[in-house]
Amino acid sequence: MTIVRYIVGITLVALSMLSCSNEKSLQQYLVDKQEDDKFLKVDLATSLLQSDAANFTAEQQEILNTIKKVNVVAYPIKNNDTVDYESEKDELATIINQEQYKTLMKMGSNSRGATLKYTGDEDAIDELIIFASDSDRGFAVFRVLGDDMRPDQMIKLMRSVDQGDLNLSSLSGVGEIFKDF
Repeated sequence: MTIVRYIVGITLVALSMLSCSNEKSLQQYLVDKQEDDKFLKVDLATSLLQSDAANFTAEQQEILNTIKKVNVVAYPIKNNDTVDYESEKDELATIINQEQYKTLMKMGSNSRGATLKYTGDEDAIDELIIFASDSDRGFAVFRVLGDDMRPDQMIKLMRSVDQGDLNLSSLSGVGEIFKDF
């Protein structure tokens, strides 16, 4: 009996060591930056995105219900501190270029751009990542967590911003970085 416990214990330790990855996750990056004053941070529950005057259609409400949480971390460039900006941007780019993050879209130029990545299936996204950067202003990463989100539904939901149904005032500090994007 002691030998069985010994073998089970060694097996569990070996499995846990094999399952650990040396690659840093996006979630760990966001958690690490929560205490760093160089970053703007916003964590929103979906309920906080609905304005008081929201008039969602049944379809828009269904789409909104697929979103569970939005995390935003932004690094504004202050006092021309581009060395730290480049270092942080490179670290974040390394993380989101890992195999588990699939590219949905890229756009931009040499000095500014945006990348949309996701985890899950193309028609059932669990995590949507938007990484936007501007070499003069800084960068921001938006992490939208949900269940079975679809890109076409997200576009429909973003139209709700124009109608005033989505309350994005919590993101105003981040938006200032990219107001002319």
